[in-house]
Amino acid sequence: MASLSSVPASPIASLQAADVARGVCRMLLRHDCVAIAEVPLADGRRADLMGLDAHGNIIIVEIKVSRADLLGDAKWNDYLAHCDRFFWAVPEGFDLSPFAQEAFLPSRAGLIVADRYDAAVVREASTVPLAAATRKKCTLAFARRSARRVINLLDPDCDPGGW
Repeated sequence: MASLSSVPASPIASLQAADVARGVCRMLLRHDCVAIAEVPLADGRRADLMGLDAHGNIIIVEIKVSRADLLGDAKWNDYLAHCDRFFWAVPEGFDLSPFAQEAFLPSRAGLIVADRYDAAVVREASTVPLAAATRKKCTLAFARRSARRVINLLDPDCDPGGW
């Protein structure tokens, strides 16, 4: 019997997560913050969205489309070491009450509600500045990953040469 963690996400949940990501990216872009999806972090975790604003601040957005996924997520605190601001993002209609619980750090973590076309910040995230060395490492990784993605779009047959 498969454990719950090994059961693949339903196509509806995947589509919904992609819709939330799209809406959040559009909102961030309007605020002069560029974001990319599925960003591996130095500690082996993977951020759903990572954004970089015009001042060099790093934002991580964790997308949740089901209550079970939210309540079962024990890894999200690890993301705080890789960003200045952290947000949860959920689809319209999601029960927001868990985000008020102390376990979800409402004094630190922001909250975004999104659909496929747009998003709105329901609660701002506090800013906890990264150490300079960590910021440099994360920013360089972000820039290099973004450039590799553009190269792959422009030339899907290119040889990655050890990327």
